[in-house]
Amino acid sequence: MLTGTYTAIVTPFNRGQFDQAAFRRLIDLQIKAGIDGIVPVGTTGESPTVNYQEHIEIIAKAVEFSRGRLHVMAGTGGNSTSEAVYLTQAAEKAGANSSLQVAPYYNRPTQEGLFQHFLEVSKSTKLPIILYSIPGRCGVEIAVETVHRLAAVTPKIVGIKEAGGNPDRVSQLRAKLGKRFTILSGDDALTLPFMSVGAQGVVSVASNIIPKQVVQMVAAYAKGDTARALKLHEQYYSIFKDLFIESNPVPVKTALAMMNLCSDECRLPLVGMSPKNRDILRATLKSCGVI
Repeated sequence: MLTGTYTAIVTPFNRGQFDQAAFRRLIDLQIKAGIDGIVPVGTTGESPTVNYQEHIEIIAKAVEFSRGRLHVMAGTGGNSTSEAVYLTQAAEKAGANSSLQVAPYYNRPTQEGLFQHFLEVSKSTKLPIILYSIPGRCGVEIAVETVHRLAAVTPKIVGIKEAGGNPDRVSQLRAKLGKRFTILSGDDALTLPFMSVGAQGVVSVASNIIPKQVVQMVAAYAKGDTARALKLHEQYYSIFKDLFIESNPVPVKTALAMMNLCSDECRLPLVGMSPKNRDILRATLKSCGVI
């Protein structure tokens, strides 16, 4: 079972190219902080703007730089089933430990379409698959019944990253799927509310910059130390919120640049933060002792 804290790691760029040296540094920092795993080339890793070759290279480097010290959950979803199959098979070959499969976006499939899509991907690989429901970006939610159908027909679908912002969904999923099915929060600000009704951890954006603190928060709640977990949540809540003051991953890359860990460069159509929001983010990071 996948539990704990998984960092939706950024893809650092330098003059338009994948910055391998910075990526290695970021992964080493994650390992030192005790992160359970990383998710390369997810939303935070700018998967929509890397080509196939880059996508596979980033996953391969995540595996290489991790050297078995953490779990590599490769972002290999897509709105084309054949693309998702291709990327998932390439990730398996590269040595990834599991695959994160986002709901197909833009083409808005029916629930039957979603079922057939994820089933086809599962048939193509030996990797465990974590579904990713984020209706705010994809325009479609993976229904609880669809998740249940998928888990019933294939043991490879082992969990879901839930990013719909609704704790009731977590309760519904837990009731329908049982305790062995992994549910991970997809929103830092909702990690504790989600864990209170059955989630077992988080795929975190904030852990790019405060990995140790997010690990401690999740571990404290899991151990029953809710007071400690709540204290950490309250201490870093402003970071959780301000990392989404503009489209992810622009703020978190800006924060990493302020920490001198990598460039804030994103690929178009994402652009740098506005001066006003940059000042807000800098003030938040200072008030939380990050910079």
